[in-house]
Amino acid sequence: MDEAKSTFEFLGLTFNTANIISGLIVFAILIGLVFFLSRSITLRPGKKQNILEWLVDFTNGLVKVSIPGKESKGYGLWAFTLFCFIFIANMLGLFAHIEVNGITYVKSPTADPVIPMTFALITLVLAQYSGIKRMGYKEHFKGYLKPVPFFLPINIFEELTNFLTLGIRLFGNIFAGEMLAGLIANMAFSGGVLTFIVAAPIEMFWQGFSIFIGSIQAYVFVTLSSVYVSQKIYEEE
Repeated sequence: MDEAKSTFEFLGLTFNTANIISGLIVFAILIGLVFFLSRSITLRPGKKQNILEWLVDFTNGLVKVSIPGKESKGYGLWAFTLFCFIFIANMLGLFAHIEVNGITYVKSPTADPVIPMTFALITLVLAQYSGIKRMGYKEHFKGYLKPVPFFLPINIFEELTNFLTLGIRLFGNIFAGEMLAGLIANMAFSGGVLTFIVAAPIEMFWQGFSIFIGSIQAYVFVTLSSVYVSQKIYEEE
């Protein structure tokens, strides 16, 4: 794919067409899904309401494990939105990878490093904000001097590595999954019926495995994000 053709300039900034279109699709799916599941909320929930409540309880559970106490209540909606968006984004490229004349228009947004690193940056900023909100500027930033002031560069470097590993882990898994799925698909149509028969079951297996990996990566991302926030909230303890 010609990377130059897949981007455009606006107000001096470079935007990726596939990221914008794919992100909007994920956003629309997420809004539509929540709207569909949340219709007709009753005291005796039906199947749709049970699914939504299970998702909310699941993401709330991820937060409560990492952030004990009353503080966890303020992060439930964040965890729910983050998990659902990343999960759908991870799945999108498996079922709707659209490429026209060498330009990709629809793929998994998380297969581009910009998107996972953006989510990682949001987590980093949220963690810092949470620490400052709970302890104040002075006490929060004093934590970077513990256990001794000599550790200041090490603690700052740790923040950088947390940011990089959180985003790169998600990107690497989803990008590798889509790449291999594409190679298997190309092999299926490279040699006629014989290669198709051989590659078809491999592709089906890999698609199923990719769904599993995409789900795990959404879970891991939210869990680690909650841990990083918790470390700032309880930095003094």
